[in-house]
Amino acid sequence: MAAKPNYGFEKRQRELEKKRKKADKAEQKRTTPSSPQPPEAGMEQNKGA
Repeated sequence: MAAKPNYGFEKRQRELEKKRKKADKAEQKRTTPSSPQPPEAGMEQNKGA
């Protein structure tokens, strides 16, 4: 007889992964400078190529 899948465990693991990603994103947002570069600055570098 095959083992029954434990859907509750899988759901909990997905929830923990989402929580971890959200925390990482919040941490990254906190550590980056409050005034990001405007998008035009990045485009100027690519014009020469």
